[in-house]
Amino acid sequence: MDADVPRYTLRERQRQEREDLILRAAEAVLLEKGYHETSMDEIAARVGIAKGTVYLHFTSKEDLIQELFKRDMQQLLQEIDTLIASSVTVREKLRAVLRQVYGGMLYRRFRLLALLYDSPGSRQALLTKKESLRQYGEQIAQRILVLVEEGQATGLLNAHIPAVVLQTAFFGLLTPYVYDRLITQAHIEPDELIAQLEYVYFHGVAANEASQELEKM
Repeated sequence: MDADVPRYTLRERQRQEREDLILRAAEAVLLEKGYHETSMDEIAARVGIAKGTVYLHFTSKEDLIQELFKRDMQQLLQEIDTLIASSVTVREKLRAVLRQVYGGMLYRRFRLLALLYDSPGSRQALLTKKESLRQYGEQIAQRILVLVEEGQATGLLNAHIPAVVLQTAFFGLLTPYVYDRLITQAHIEPDELIAQLEYVYFHGVAANEASQELEKM
């Protein structure tokens, strides 16, 4: 067995599995009922454990939500690092990250963020947890900046636009609330929306090429 692979005791594995179940149940209840209607009692019931056991892992709903976002950001960081080290083109790297940010697992996070934005009480409660997640956000943003600069160096992205602007545009294509509205109200399929976002980011929205105009700026 590889010496670098961590070894867990049976108790540690059981604790980790129980924590994963709690997080999945919490996510489901939050998306179904929203922040205020979600209770630790229902989360415990869905897992089939006592409420006190939930509190052994997480002291509050805010801690649960924080952990959901933390795990996703950690996973996204790992996937971006793997992409950066890969031999695929920078366009494929950026497309893969875009799909991760706006689709799949993170789509559920966007829906959850949209629900939280609609609840002033939950926003205030989560502000106290924001700093612990900021470091992950900064690391992800730095990775995107590296990819943007690589894209400019290879001619994929316009070198006349500051890299930090292109980095910001990558994350600013849609807010969580607008993303959720397009999916749930406009009934656009996530894969279709992601493809459209890819086109907007790499080609813009003008009917003709505008790069010469940008060069004059």
